[in-house]
Amino acid sequence: MIDLTIDKKGLENNIRVAKENNIVIPTIAEMRDPERIPDAIKEKLKNVGLWDVNPLNLFRITWKNEPKEKGGQFQSVPNYIELPSALTGVPCRIFAMAGKWFPTGCHKVGASFGCLAPRLLTGQFDSTHHKAAWPSTGNYCRGGAFNSKLLASHSIAILPEGMSKERFDWLMTIATEVIATPGSESDVKEIFDKTWELKQQPDVMVFNQFEEMGNVLWHYNVTGTAMADVYESIKKPGNRFAAACFTSGSAGTMSAGDYLKDVYPELKLAVGEALQCPTILSNGFGSHRIEGIGDKHIPWIHNVKNTDMVIDIDDEDAVRLMRLFNTEPGKQYLRDELKLDAGLVEHFSLMGISGVANMLAAIKMAKYYELTENDVIGTVLTDSADMYRSRIDELEQQYGPYHAQEAHMDYCRHLLAQKTDHMAELTYADRKRVHNLKYYTWVEQQGRDMHELNDLWYDTENTWDAVHAQAEELDELIRAFNEATGLLKA
Repeated sequence: MIDLTIDKKGLENNIRVAKENNIVIPTIAEMRDPERIPDAIKEKLKNVGLWDVNPLNLFRITWKNEPKEKGGQFQSVPNYIELPSALTGVPCRIFAMAGKWFPTGCHKVGASFGCLAPRLLTGQFDSTHHKAAWPSTGNYCRGGAFNSKLLASHSIAILPEGMSKERFDWLMTIATEVIATPGSESDVKEIFDKTWELKQQPDVMVFNQFEEMGNVLWHYNVTGTAMADVYESIKKPGNRFAAACFTSGSAGTMSAGDYLKDVYPELKLAVGEALQCPTILSNGFGSHRIEGIGDKHIPWIHNVKNTDMVIDIDDEDAVRLMRLFNTEPGKQYLRDELKLDAGLVEHFSLMGISGVANMLAAIKMAKYYELTENDVIGTVLTDSADMYRSRIDELEQQYGPYHAQEAHMDYCRHLLAQKTDHMAELTYADRKRVHNLKYYTWVEQQGRDMHELNDLWYDTENTWDAVHAQAEELDELIRAFNEATGLLKA
């Protein structure tokens, strides 16, 4: 469970800092249902841009923002797109929630809030003393640095040097310090090594998304309920919520699948990874280009026992399709040859590289289980193509100008030709094998206790279930914090 022990001195300092900087903190319940947000807050947000460094944007950590760059309010159903069979080549319905309309353009801002909030609200993290270190393969450290800025705290963003230029350019304007570690997407150990160095400094507190149960709490209670809201809004008579799939990353989003399996017990839950680094599928390793999913280890917070399938996606498929969706010749092909609605085609830019990978995982899953038009699959688009324009330019330089014939080949080869290879239904023994891989990262390298590892497998009630239920306890701390600052009343 998440430690919610109060440090009185740290809490008093945080309350004072919040009061000085006009910081009101939203509850998890308000993130699930923005209708609960006070009207006074909503009124003030009408003059605030989505990415503005303004504490009010803490209230935009929700899937239900209006899709507006400035002044947006909230809606009852999250932003999503439904991918038509004319594109996917499978009869089942596939929807994907869009992360672009979070502050920072990615849902990781929610995960980082889930990790920081418990320690801030208990005073364990003292914003007058501590620096928050955010180890990440990209978007999580962006979200962490943004939240730290809104909460008047110092931040250290840590990410591999090979990540996209857009990430570094923006981070330089937000984070107190940016550290680029050797390597690229798969080089997570190098990030962990840097955090060990930082942990030796008494004023640094590390928020490791791969092991922080606040990541689990936020996605289970916010992303999971949001996906259920989308399904309930689009379902037709005879439909069933058949499956959900998410590329692994920190495995935080997999906790949304845990919520969905609680509500829809027949639902199948799949985890995706890059074929070039098949850690879950075959204990493999390697480098890949699907930015945002860290590999060569199993995250501590991945509830592997509740995962039904692993699906590996070729990174070449993901990057080629991102180019198809975000160049004019590609979009014209989709409109003219596939007869897709022009407005829908423009919305394909909501898919970043991992979003495309999630779409491909859903297609492969639909083919494997022979899903029909009565079945629905849900997934998420962690971020949008806005984070990868430089990658599209690199493809232009590598392969030359894009044209209709190449668009046709990309669609046929990288999307329509998806097969049921490089994937596996996980038996009990398979899941235990994957779970056991945590030992080498977390017990041998990171100093976790072996008995804790066993509890994650054998004691669901006092681990996963207990963390999911802590949302209300956290909300009580938030309400008490806001009461102490007096700002919400004012």
